[in-house]
Amino acid sequence: MTTRQPASKNRTPILLLIVFIGGFLAGVAFTTYKTSRMAAPPATGEQAAQQISQEQAEAITQLESAVTSQPNDYQAWIRLGHLYFDTNQPEKAIQAYTRSIALHPPDANLLTDLGVMYRNTGQKEKAIASFDQARQLDPRHEPSRLNKGIVQLFDLNDPQGAIASWEELLRLNPEAKMTDGSSVRQFIDGVQKELANQKDR
Repeated sequence: MTTRQPASKNRTPILLLIVFIGGFLAGVAFTTYKTSRMAAPPATGEQAAQQISQEQAEAITQLESAVTSQPNDYQAWIRLGHLYFDTNQPEKAIQAYTRSIALHPPDANLLTDLGVMYRNTGQKEKAIASFDQARQLDPRHEPSRLNKGIVQLFDLNDPQGAIASWEELLRLNPEAKMTDGSSVRQFIDGVQKELANQKDR
């Protein structure tokens, strides 16, 4: 079966994180979103399986059959990866995305999606590498910079690195928003204020 590649879209997952990073940020509520539509919080194992709709399950079955019969159809691998992403199956999404990339050069959105899946499986350094590859491929790509900053701040405890990533984003788009709709500039100001407060204590 030949599949048509869907329009590129960033699939950053919805998360609600209550963050406490080495006493740096306490009780920070942080949400991320998908630009295409809302999605459920990440789940694993049996919970994820229960959240898959019949339509999604049928689509996954069809695409799994498609890539079995036509393993070089990179577009089918992308679509399958997106379905795994949407149904909170990050390990399978990574496998599908990397198989597609082995067959055809990726775009910046796909690399960003892959980075998000790496983050969801605890592979933080691989997530950063994917976001950096997306930035190199598309120097004006905004989601990769936003997501890189999220991983740097919340996963790697690197607030200065996060600020640098978000400052790059602001140079591209001074009106850029965090994933909860707040201003990136205001969020950076808040992080810098917390850093200053830590020095004064």
